[in-house]
Amino acid sequence: MKVDPKKSLDSYAARRGVFRVVEIPPLRYLMVDGHGDPNTSREYADALAALYPVAYGLKFASKRELGRDYVVPPLEALWWADDMTAFTSARDKSRWSWTAMIMTPDWVPADLVAQAVAKVAAKDRPTRLDDVRLETLEEGLSVQTLHVGPYDAEADVLAEMHDRFIPDSGLRMTGRHHEVYLSDARRVAPEKLRTILRQPVERV
Repeated sequence: MKVDPKKSLDSYAARRGVFRVVEIPPLRYLMVDGHGDPNTSREYADALAALYPVAYGLKFASKRELGRDYVVPPLEALWWADDMTAFTSARDKSRWSWTAMIMTPDWVPADLVAQAVAKVAAKDRPTRLDDVRLETLEEGLSVQTLHVGPYDAEADVLAEMHDRFIPDSGLRMTGRHHEVYLSDARRVAPEKLRTILRQPVERV
């Protein structure tokens, strides 16, 4: 049976207009770091060009060698800046730092990841392939919601989350802003894009 993490993990559940407090378990990701505007940065495009072939190679290797098949999870990213208003009022993307990532099932061993990277390297080696790493992300207590619409329309939702819901709930922000891209921006109209917005928190 093919496992779909979007359906089996509660961390992928979110509703539009609802801020939900959720406990995110430790999850492993293929990751690549970078900085700058994702719309214009060659660095961001190169990161995705390295992540996707490794992620899909790993899926096929898991099915072939471990007998366990799964749906490759959606692209995700961590975002941060020295001043978090760069995400809300200013939306100054040139100040953004990021980690692009794709979740990897916990049953996949590290040596299979290394094999998948080696296979990609043997074909058409992506520029940032050497920057791909496997790492466990431990976010724990978090607030998340579903945003529907263009990415640049997230500012009001994030301001509501950061400035009202989180402090009013006796919480404070601790980790990096996290986005889960449930829609493929290459195939879905901007007004229909579905994105989970997540913020790790702690109780005050």
